Amino acid sequence: MKLLGILGGMSWESSAHLYALLNREVAARMGGLHSARLLMHSVDFAEVEAMQQRGDWAAAARLLGEAAAGLKAAGAQALLLATNTMHKVADEVQAQAGLPLLHIVDATAAALQAQGLRRVGLLATRYTMASDSFYQERMAGHGLELLTPPATAAEEVNRVIYEELCRGQLRPQSRAHYLACVEEMASRGAQGVILGCTEVGLLLDAEAQRLSPLPFFDSTVLQARAAVDWMLAGADSAPLGGKSPGEAAAPGLGRPEFLN
Repeated sequence: MKLLGILGGMSWESSAHLYALLNREVAARMGGLHSARLLMHSVDFAEVEAMQQRGDWAAAARLLGEAAAGLKAAGAQALLLATNTMHKVADEVQAQAGLPLLHIVDATAAALQAQGLRRVGLLATRYTMASDSFYQERMAGHGLELLTPPATAAEEVNRVIYEELCRGQLRPQSRAHYLACVEEMASRGAQGVILGCTEVGLLLDAEAQRLSPLPFFDSTVLQARAAVDWMLAGADSAPLGGKSPGEAAAPGLGRPEFLN
């Protein structure tokens, strides 16, 4: 199994969730006592969030790039950035680290394309939902059109992420607001909705999916599955009755390419 480096802590709530997803996916595929070979550098999110607020993305890229270089020195063979928003500086981080980085947009786009979707809603931070964001641009490159909530509703989506979800608070009224956003985007022709912040899937869980008019595409889950595809690539068999990597992958997900 290959050794994966994770840049986490943005927030630690979602990083803990991703850590569990990766290990459960490896265990499901390989069986027995198998778990994921991982290295994680968890940053202080308060520092990163302050850089976001003042628009100092170059400083954030340097901070994450240095952490990523440390992961490479420790033996990591590729990188996973455990946050959607900070993929804004993914190219810079990858260049500074000298390691390939699995891009969360590519993993998510592959799942959407596999379902034949072309117009989807997006719930994320304001940096990710912005009309000129890296996220919108990269999704457009995959032939996907993104819809976001109206301005006032989008600001509330962003507030909930930073003031509640990143602090482990899951409130029914916030879930109701997110579901109302989903319904509004469905009325404009959205065929599905991307949970495009790593914390959003904690709020919009299986119960929320049952109440939603649209299917959810949880970017964190899709990122984890694609990462395990890479970690286990080349395995000829699954010991102890586990599934092979191909059998366990989400239908049509495939293996998104690492950035070069």
